[in-house]
Amino acid sequence: MPLYEGAIPNATGAPDEEERGELFGWAFTRKVSRPTITAFLPAPDKSVGSSVIIFPGGGYKGEGLAIESTAIAVRFQNRGVAAFVVKYRLPSDVTMLDKSIGPLQDAQQAIRLVREHAAEWNLNPREVGVMGFSAGGHLASSAGTHFSQAYIPNGDSVNLRPDFMILAYPVISMMNGLGDKGSREALLGPNPADPLVRLFSNEQQVTDETPPTLLLHAADDTIVDVDNSVAFFEALRHHKVPVEMIVFPKGDHGFFLITPDEWIQPMFQWMTRNAWMMP
Repeated sequence: MPLYEGAIPNATGAPDEEERGELFGWAFTRKVSRPTITAFLPAPDKSVGSSVIIFPGGGYKGEGLAIESTAIAVRFQNRGVAAFVVKYRLPSDVTMLDKSIGPLQDAQQAIRLVREHAAEWNLNPREVGVMGFSAGGHLASSAGTHFSQAYIPNGDSVNLRPDFMILAYPVISMMNGLGDKGSREALLGPNPADPLVRLFSNEQQVTDETPPTLLLHAADDTIVDVDNSVAFFEALRHHKVPVEMIVFPKGDHGFFLITPDEWIQPMFQWMTRNAWMMP
């Protein structure tokens, strides 16, 4: 369904030029300017009430790989957890007035929408988490560190703070030498001002109110250095935010060198320990 009813905030009104292609044999979408959200709701008798909003990766230039969207959503659905895959707007000076906040607006709107429909969809509005992969991990961690400011119309003050975060090989920082250069340029432009870089370096935005977090990363990641997760872990730890980090010795970016169960089962165990999933 469309993520917004009516006008899309921060949009210029430029025509829709979304295009679909393939990457690694899976559908991959570029130039997204009309965001959507797709619900994977468990059967009512299997629902545990919790939900996860999923943001696929793609360097803020594309999104939609199956393992980072539909495939993982079905895994959650089969375990009684509602999953929502967001096709968020990709940063663009053509389609947005301020491209740096466009994806974050969509993340906040997704959280707002799920909480607004919680009763209808048999969900607990106090168990709404976010999950992101790579640049989608940056977006999810932005939702978890920038929730005190509403970047969308929120007249009825719906709570925009996620209740937990799951970040898989995430881009966390926009700082030189740490974050992914391609993601930074796509989101902030080629020469962003230092205050903007710091604002979206989420390891610098952690507070005591940042949600509990699970970090999953491979030590041999050649695209997004594991130091992104390490920096976020340290920031969360120092603020006494509950955090766990699993670092796989091999896996590379996308975990293509390990089986899905090798990282999904530890994630499900973490959710079970926190009562967001039944054993």
